[in-house]
Amino acid sequence: MLTHAALHPQLEADTVFVTDLPLSTVLLARDANYPWLILVPRPAGMVELIDLAPQDANQMMVEITICSHAMQTVSACHKLNVAALGNQVPQLHVHVIGRFKDDPAWPGPIWGVVPAIAYAPGELESRADQFRTAINQQSAD
Repeated sequence: MLTHAALHPQLEADTVFVTDLPLSTVLLARDANYPWLILVPRPAGMVELIDLAPQDANQMMVEITICSHAMQTVSACHKLNVAALGNQVPQLHVHVIGRFKDDPAWPGPIWGVVPAIAYAPGELESRADQFRTAINQQSAD
């Protein structure tokens, strides 16, 4: 039986739930500087992408693609940044970040450039709903 990992406390603090895909839980970062999804595979003990069983690794790529299309649909971003870093949070998670030529960190990486900005009241939930709808649409296609 597959054991499901508890969400790392830092991911819990920095995100809100969007939806569940077959392998991963999809979260939205609370930082309004960038449209930013985070996919967290649910099998316990995953640290690196290579820790996933082959069929789960394939499913992870499918889910990254679904979320990347959803990111383009919702944000109309100029560029997608997809990364699995894990230097501060050891639990395997994949970032799908929409980037814009006028965002605060363009063209460099986003980490540590500007402090996180909270979404306006109600906007975080609205954004999560937009992503949920787009992800469900992509999943159905």
